[in-house]
Amino acid sequence: MGTGKRGLITAAVAVVCAVTVLSAPGTAFAAPTPTPAPSTTPSPVPDKDLEAVRAKLDGLYHAAAVATDAYNAAEEKARKQSAAIVEVAKEIVKGQEKLDELKDRAGAAARSQYRTGGLPDEAKLMLSDDPQEFLDGTGRVLQGQRATKGLIEEMTRTQEDLKQYAKDASAQWQKLEAHRKAKAAAQKKIEKQIAAAEKLESALEKEEKERLARLEQEAAHKAQTAWLDSGILDEISGKASEQGRKAVEFATAQMGKPYEWGAEGPDAYDCSGLTSEAWASAGQTVPRTSQEQWKQLEHVDIEDMRPGDLIIYFDDASHVAMYVGDGAIVHAPRPGRTVTLAGAGSMPILGVVRPDA
Repeated sequence: MGTGKRGLITAAVAVVCAVTVLSAPGTAFAAPTPTPAPSTTPSPVPDKDLEAVRAKLDGLYHAAAVATDAYNAAEEKARKQSAAIVEVAKEIVKGQEKLDELKDRAGAAARSQYRTGGLPDEAKLMLSDDPQEFLDGTGRVLQGQRATKGLIEEMTRTQEDLKQYAKDASAQWQKLEAHRKAKAAAQKKIEKQIAAAEKLESALEKEEKERLARLEQEAAHKAQTAWLDSGILDEISGKASEQGRKAVEFATAQMGKPYEWGAEGPDAYDCSGLTSEAWASAGQTVPRTSQEQWKQLEHVDIEDMRPGDLIIYFDDASHVAMYVGDGAIVHAPRPGRTVTLAGAGSMPILGVVRPDA
C-alpha cells in the first residue's frame, strides 16, 4: 500500500473516532474536566461498626453503674459513720459533765473537812466522851466511808468511760476517712467512664446517632420479645400490696426526670436512688444500692413477682428497676437518659427482690 493511501486511511480513522466521541451522549465538548477534589463528607459508619460502638458504650456505662454503686455505698457508710461520731461526741460531753460534777462533790467534801479543823471523822469519834454520840457517830462514819468510796469508784469509772469514748471517736474518724477516700475513688472512676462514653458518642454524626439509637431499641426489643416468648408473663399474676402500689405510683410519677449518678431526687435519680426513694415514700426503708438491695431483701421467683417488686439486673447486681406489671418496668437507665418505662426482659435479669415481704 502506498504512503499516500495509508495517510488517507489514518486521517479517515481519526475523523471517525472524532465523530464518535463528539456524538456520544453526555460527552463534554469543552476542555477535559479536572479531577474532582476528595469529598469532605465522611462515609457512613457501617452498622457492624455501630454495633461495636453500642457494645463499647454499654461497657462504659456499665462500668460507670458499678462505680456508682460503690460511690453510693461509700456515701451511705460515711453518713452512718458521721452519725456515730456525733453520738460518741454526745457521750463524751455527758461524761465530762458527770466527771466535773463528781469533782465538785469531792472538792466540797475536802473543803468541809478543812473547815472542821482537818480532823477525819474517825478521829473526832474517838475523842468523844458521850457513848450515844459515839454510837451515832459510828453510823455516820460508816456512811461517809461508803459515800467516799462510791464517789471515788464513780469518778474512776467515768474517767475510764471517757478514755473509751475517745478511742471510739478516733476509730470512727479513721473509718469515716476510709469511706471518704472510697467515695472519691468511685467518683473519679464514674466521671472517667462517662467522659469516655460521651467522647465516643460525640464523634458520631447526627444520622449515625439516630441509627445507634435504633440499634439500642432493636436490641432491647429483641431481648424483651425473647423473654415474653418464653411464656413467663402467663405465670406472673401477682397483685401489688398497698405499699407496693404507693411505691409504683411514686416511681412512675418521676418519669421524664434525668438520670444523675448518686442522685436521690427530687429533680434527678440514679437507678437505686429511684427505687429506694419510691419505697421510702411508701413507708418502707430499703438499702441505698442495687447490690445491697439484692443482698438484703427477700428473693422471690420471677413468676411470683408483683408490681412494686424490684428486678435486679446483670451478674454483678449493678442495675435495678421496679416492676409495674404487664411485663414492664420503670427505671433510671443511665447518663443521658431519663426515668422511663421499659420491658422487664430487655436486660439480663439476675433476680427479683421484695421490699415488703
